[in-house]
Amino acid sequence: MLHGIDLSVDDGEFVAVMGPSGSGKSTLLYAISGMDEVDAGTVVLDGTDLTALTPDELADARRQQMGFVFQQPNLLKDLVLLDNIVLTSSLDRLGTPAERVARAEELMGRVGIWDLRDRMPAQVSGGQLQRAGICRALMRRPRIVFGDEPTGALNTRAASEIMDLLAEFHAEGMTLLLVTHDAHVAARADRVVFMVDGEVSDEIVFDAPDDRDARLGRVTAGLRRMGI
Repeated sequence: MLHGIDLSVDDGEFVAVMGPSGSGKSTLLYAISGMDEVDAGTVVLDGTDLTALTPDELADARRQQMGFVFQQPNLLKDLVLLDNIVLTSSLDRLGTPAERVARAEELMGRVGIWDLRDRMPAQVSGGQLQRAGICRALMRRPRIVFGDEPTGALNTRAASEIMDLLAEFHAEGMTLLLVTHDAHVAARADRVVFMVDGEVSDEIVFDAPDDRDARLGRVTAGLRRMGI
């Protein structure tokens, strides 16, 4: 349950949300993205109050303006990676079939899995699956990408590679809101929001010149203040 949350995310900003289990991190993400219905308050995206939309309008807003990267990509096991990435755009008839495939292959090339486009999900690694999940999230060039522990199921090397990719897209202007328990992930953000018992308890805003070690030290200090 959330209590009196007042949070804004600027266009092009990368915000990480941290806190102990049960603090409301994922609930906040699902509420902001419209995946969960809120009992009170408003959620505004580009001037549109998402809480005032009908279910169909909200579903359209999620598909057209938001991207999602989860801990498990949940790809369809009977489709190759390329078809998984193209699927939602195909269902909505976004562009021509050739344009959809070209967009997917462009993204797969960017994240280093173009040569795996005809592989089934069971034939690739967890890190490669997450790369495919990122491609799927970016197919529509969304206004904001939400991530719920996007590196949580990966080993250290794969997690670092995924964050390098997300940081690269963020540097090109992509807005990111990530829930994470990993201080190294949070240290890549522009701002870290700490939550306890459904409330925002603290936040850190990084200055651009801060180096990675300094950022990591500030994040871990923030976690210690929460007793983590």
